[in-house]
Amino acid sequence: MREIDSGEVYQLEECLRSLAEHHNEVSTNFRGCFPKRSYQETMEIFEKDVSSGKSRIAVIEEGNRVLGFCKADICGNEGSIDYLIVLKECRGQGYGEMLLDWALQLLSTSGVSRIEVKVVAGNDAIRFYEKHGFQLVSHVLRMKEKGNDATDAELRP
Repeated sequence: MREIDSGEVYQLEECLRSLAEHHNEVSTNFRGCFPKRSYQETMEIFEKDVSSGKSRIAVIEEGNRVLGFCKADICGNEGSIDYLIVLKECRGQGYGEMLLDWALQLLSTSGVSRIEVKVVAGNDAIRFYEKHGFQLVSHVLRMKEKGNDATDAELRP
């Protein structure tokens, strides 16, 4: 595991695609709606955030392939785990634990007193975070966006 710099964020595309596929499989109400923005745009945001110091990203690699990554954001005394992704075929090997431990340590040593993570409704990753001390604080409700290509049938579980 290692931290990457802003010029390396483009290595994360396979993981971002995997996350979108996962969300489209498990999302309770918004199947077929992911990704919300292009992968290129997301990686440009990552590049800017890492360059500015707002974010740090750690990766798990095998050879030249990124198997998973975690993006942690710091804003004053508040932190967030913005992304934590492990490729489907690599889950169950402790990579998620390693990435979460990295993020929690980073945020703790950065003076963060409150940490949050958002999980898509229907994603069983919520149990992973609860196991590590995270608790449900609120439910965020969202209406289906007008003009979305997903049909109502695709959005039902």
